[in-house]
Amino acid sequence: MEDKKKILLLTTGGTIASVPGGEGLEPHRSGVMERELNQLRTYYDITVRDVICLDSSNIRPEEWQLIATRVFEDRQGFDGIVISHGTDTMAYTASAVTFMLPDIDVPVVFTGSQLPLADMLSDGPDNLRTAFAMAASGCPGVFLAFDRKVMLGCRAVKVRASGFSAFESVNARYAARVSNRGLVVDDRVLPKPKGAPRLMPELSRNVFLLKLTPGLNPAVFDMLAAMGYRGIVIEAFGLGGVNVLHKGLRGIRRAVEDGISVVVTTQCLYDSADLAVYQVGNKLLELGVIQGRDMTSEAAMTKLMWALGQGMDPAQIGELFQENLAGEVTV
Repeated sequence: MEDKKKILLLTTGGTIASVPGGEGLEPHRSGVMERELNQLRTYYDITVRDVICLDSSNIRPEEWQLIATRVFEDRQGFDGIVISHGTDTMAYTASAVTFMLPDIDVPVVFTGSQLPLADMLSDGPDNLRTAFAMAASGCPGVFLAFDRKVMLGCRAVKVRASGFSAFESVNARYAARVSNRGLVVDDRVLPKPKGAPRLMPELSRNVFLLKLTPGLNPAVFDMLAAMGYRGIVIEAFGLGGVNVLHKGLRGIRRAVEDGISVVVTTQCLYDSADLAVYQVGNKLLELGVIQGRDMTSEAAMTKLMWALGQGMDPAQIGELFQENLAGEVTV
């Protein structure tokens, strides 16, 4: 019998590890997982380490940095890493960790569940099995496994609050799927390492995600600048439309002139922001606004946070957003 793959499970709390408490479901540490892990130990050599124990709505950039650091420092001697995490902000964490761990040399797979493992009908066991299979695949990168599908961490979006198919891979094929042939990996989706793995965990928290609405007061951009924000991601209309009449561009122009990096994505979940199609978009490009193209809002925001954390100026950030670092954008 061949040696079992060595998999490290890092726990961070979330629904998958929750038990009923006095005020609703509360995350607890890895003890509730032991029953499922004992079954998985038939196939894998598993080590469990608790990192944090939080509902994912309470996970902040500091926790992203902690998770990325633990992955980088603890990965030696393991074939892959699984991270159990609450679903509400898992797409943000998976995107952020993707940028903080360029060229990671092992599979790092986030997963969670919509029902706690303590529930007989939980989707947790299935999601753990998929995540462990991807962690043992030998395919480096940061991924998210859910409902028998594996996607790039920087392409995942939570699209359902209660249904078991909670996450979708937006504008990118699945990295792997479970079928009657087992785990089937799509090599075309996998990130292509460009060098040695690095830990680059510095982030700026001074990034704001703004959903554009008809008639938005452009003074909001002055307010964000006054609050110290250095980056703004705008979820614009359609292909990247912004209300340019009624002083709509004035605030954006001032923000760009003040050295704030402004990235425009689209409110449409699928397809790409293409500012070159309409007059309103071309006006934004003339101002120096950065195209988010087909990135998810989670990926655009965390990439901008990471770029600012690396000390990049607006020109460097503009160039960075022309690059596909880990599969997050179609250039």
